[in-house]
Amino acid sequence: QVQFVESGGGLVQPGGSLRLSCEVSGDMFSTYTMTWSRQAPGKQRALVARITSGGSTLYWDFVKGRFTISRDNAKNTVYLQMNNLQPEDTGVYYCNTLSPYDWGQGTQVTVSS
Repeated sequence: QVQFVESGGGLVQPGGSLRLSCEVSGDMFSTYTMTWSRQAPGKQRALVARITSGGSTLYWDFVKGRFTISRDNAKNTVYLQMNNLQPEDTGVYYCNTLSPYDWGQGTQVTVSS
């Protein structure tokens, strides 16, 4: 079973930045397409970005131009750099593979003045 440990969330003012990290267990990380999703209060979890094993990226429209997904295969870690954060970005952020395993605990991001 693959496990995910997300970190890096916090409270930030509108316009601020955060960098999320997700460490992934096992020795197959470099082969996975990895995703970041978020779950806003009272809403379903939604994909925000994904990165293939080869490094190709895809962003959903509401984060395009503000968020950057990257990976370090040597560290079994996927990152999400989030810039110009807005209150609507508030939620719990999760990483997973494209064909998801059990979800981790996520990391809380709160954007508020």
